[in-house]
Amino acid sequence: QVQIVESGGGLVQPGGSLRLSCAASGIIFSMYAMGWYRQAPGKQRELVATITSGGNTNYQDSVKGRFTISRDNAKNTAYLQMTMLKPEDTAVYYCKAFRKSWGDYWGQGTQVTVSS
Repeated sequence: QVQIVESGGGLVQPGGSLRLSCAASGIIFSMYAMGWYRQAPGKQRELVATITSGGNTNYQDSVKGRFTISRDNAKNTAYLQMTMLKPEDTAVYYCKAFRKSWGDYWGQGTQVTVSS
């Protein structure tokens, strides 16, 4: 059974930092690309960042220079380090494991609220 579990969300002031974690089980983690997505109230889910099985990364323009995606294959965990947070970063953040022809697996999401 595949499980994708996000953690690390919370309330933070503008300019603050948070690190999200995404723990995966039931998959060969090292062979999957991992992605972080977010969905704000009333908006569509959007891509934030991805990291391939080989470690190549890609970011949405609005988070470049502020967010860093990484992975630890030994721990079957992906991370999203978020710095210089802005109120517009407020959203539910979702993690996805994906590999062509193997399917996509989503977590349940973790809330990030940036507010003073």
